[in-house]
Amino acid sequence: MPGVFDLDQQQRDLDARLVAGIERLGQALRGLLRDAARQHGMSPIQLQLLVQIGQRNDGESRVGALAERFDITAPTVSDAVAALVDKGLVRRSPSQHDGRMVRLTPTEEGARVARLTETWADPLLRLLEPVPRSAKRAAFDVVSLLIAELHEAGVIGLARMCRTCRHFRSQTTVETPYWCDLLKLPLRSEDLRLDCPEHEEAAAEVDVEERR
Repeated sequence: MPGVFDLDQQQRDLDARLVAGIERLGQALRGLLRDAARQHGMSPIQLQLLVQIGQRNDGESRVGALAERFDITAPTVSDAVAALVDKGLVRRSPSQHDGRMVRLTPTEEGARVARLTETWADPLLRLLEPVPRSAKRAAFDVVSLLIAELHEAGVIGLARMCRTCRHFRSQTTVETPYWCDLLKLPLRSEDLRLDCPEHEEAAAEVDVEERR
């Protein structure tokens, strides 16, 4: 069977066209990220780390946690953080919770640059604005389910999302088909989180249908 990027296969197979379309969107996002990083003398991963360090709490602004977040090695993160420190954008200090651990925080200049660069994906947001909400809900359902199943398959290392959480439940209500057992709240499809600080990994044997 021809691969996804075979043009004849794409003509015959909607799934192949969807995968090819997602890959094309990925190219566009990488281009936007690369351009924003270049404008401020950073590599793409340095920009991503700078933005994340400013948004994370003490425990999450550590090399190991950031490596998990971006699914890259700790040495790669360490090298990028060292470059940000050298540029005067990030500072290292002892963790408030554990003096043996290093906390990463943006400097004043780092916070300013992060504010300027964290909007690097806004061109895509503007394109989504006129899209009907029903279409966006359907697209989000597909994207979030794909992320959850790729996580289960080991392709995506960290997925702190509702669909991979032990507190996530399906229910039969049409308007709110999901339930958070931690918050005791019904959830609409568009309420599902892709990155939740309260996330607790579900047991490996949880049925995929429970996440749909």
